[in-house]
Amino acid sequence: MSSLILPGRRRGLREKFTRLHWPLIILLTMIAGAGVITLYSVAEGNWQPWAMRHGMRFGVALAILVAIGLVPVRFWMTLAYPIYFVALAALVATPFIGEIHMGARRWIELGGIQFQPSEAMKIGLVLGLARYYHGLRADQVSHLLYLIPPILMIGAPIGLIFIQPDLGTSLLLGATGVVMVFVAGLSWRLGMLGIFGAVAAGYGAYRFELLKPYQIERILTFLNPDRDPLGQGYHLLQSKIALGSGGLDGKGFMEGTQSQLKFLPEMQTDFIFTIFGEEFGFVGAMVLLLLYLAVILIGLSIAMASKLHFARMAVIGVVVTFSLYVLINTGMVMGLAPVVGVPLPLVSYGGTVMLTIMAGFGFVMSAHVHKDQDMMRSSELL
Repeated sequence: MSSLILPGRRRGLREKFTRLHWPLIILLTMIAGAGVITLYSVAEGNWQPWAMRHGMRFGVALAILVAIGLVPVRFWMTLAYPIYFVALAALVATPFIGEIHMGARRWIELGGIQFQPSEAMKIGLVLGLARYYHGLRADQVSHLLYLIPPILMIGAPIGLIFIQPDLGTSLLLGATGVVMVFVAGLSWRLGMLGIFGAVAAGYGAYRFELLKPYQIERILTFLNPDRDPLGQGYHLLQSKIALGSGGLDGKGFMEGTQSQLKFLPEMQTDFIFTIFGEEFGFVGAMVLLLLYLAVILIGLSIAMASKLHFARMAVIGVVVTFSLYVLINTGMVMGLAPVVGVPLPLVSYGGTVMLTIMAGFGFVMSAHVHKDQDMMRSSELL
């Protein structure tokens, strides 16, 4: 009997493999390739310590993306709440067992491997909210009673991440959650009240000194970098100089003075777009941004083609998170947003962030491969 079943399973797996969205995979690979060559330049022509690891991590993460994509999206729906609560439990445990790096307790080490629970929560929140709104009727979305669970689902991890402290990730997580609630069909009147409430909460955090002194300094520096050109505003000014000096076509590969002379901090992570823009100029920067835009548009097209509401919501959540990564990082290095430590996806060095992004696109791929699945009947829901 097994000999009769296994060939059919192999054919089914082979058929799914051919239905993978290969243009999306190629685009993600091209973006990661831009990261490899930039990290090679940052290391002054050496594959170590960043470029080689970045490429190898992408290879592993790509395999994970494909593996997730081949699994039916309905299976991931059954795991949505467990994934969310496991990520939440890890965030709760971080203040007690987390490792401290650069003054923040954000990492947990297991078996010699360090990971950030906040990154896992980016996936957990998207899946959790998608699962919640899958089970609601349209008239329930804006009902105050049904708004309590998503508010708690968004607010709990934001609070836990904020105290690590990690202002950038907490803001990104909050923005993703708010967009998903709007997409689910929230009344604009309630939405605007929520936005005003968030602004008031932000002012209250500043007024009652809930923000760390360095976070306040980053905001003040964003508003006026010239107030402390040799202190807090130094790195932002150097970033602008680097981007401006790149001109139209750049100074050339490994010819960027700001990077080679070490005028910028965290060149392999937060300010990597600055290095890319200085070496490849406006044209190169625009090409990279167009690659990101193509990925975003493909993701939105997959969401619109999905028949399962959970899949549609999950894909939109992944795309929103990815878009915010790009907008915040590029805006940050250009002086259009405060410096909050958000990396450039697939280009900045960092294993946990890459794994999060690629796992997220694994769910996008699963929605595409299984896009013809009908809506599940209520009796099938867990």
